[in-house]
Amino acid sequence: MLPRFEGVGVFYSATHLEGQLCQGEEVAVVGGGNSAGQAAVFLSQLASHVHVLVRGPGLAESMSRYLIERIASSPNITLRTRSSIDDLQGDDHLQRVRWRHLDTGEQETRPIQSVFSMTGADPNTDWLAGCLLLDDKKFVKTGVDLLPEDLKAAGWRLPRRPYLMETTIPGVFCVGDARANSVKRVASAVGEGSICVQLVHRALQEL
Repeated sequence: MLPRFEGVGVFYSATHLEGQLCQGEEVAVVGGGNSAGQAAVFLSQLASHVHVLVRGPGLAESMSRYLIERIASSPNITLRTRSSIDDLQGDDHLQRVRWRHLDTGEQETRPIQSVFSMTGADPNTDWLAGCLLLDDKKFVKTGVDLLPEDLKAAGWRLPRRPYLMETTIPGVFCVGDARANSVKRVASAVGEGSICVQLVHRALQEL
């Protein structure tokens, strides 16, 4: 069901490109994190109505307060808690979405042609397990996120702490989406890479 509509109704980012595709229409955003909140606020400026679907009872534990306030104050954003998509319907592109309230079982079908999935992602870092230190979500820990006990367990051999974006292996850096606590945006990843260049040169002088 989901793969069938990827790119023709189901999207994993909410940029100006996707926004133009759903201008003046109803859309659904799935997820309760900051990326979902940012997508909902952005799309509310283009879409006629934005439905935000979350499985939990609210947003307080997963979203920044300023985004929660923006959502609450936007007349064309509806937060639907304890809700989950049951069915995606359409022919060669998405035409309708049906969701269900997890507690009551009540269902609703809306003429929605664009669903934005912002539920997070699993980093492709399994191949690094046992080599670099990963957090509990399998993102690579770097820089200030590395605690003294982390460095001790990893056998960190230098008198200094790791540089910004440096991993538990001296001279090995991680930038972009795979890094723990990164912003998960292309512009941010490019910026991290640019900053990292000078740190790589500094680390090479020490090896």
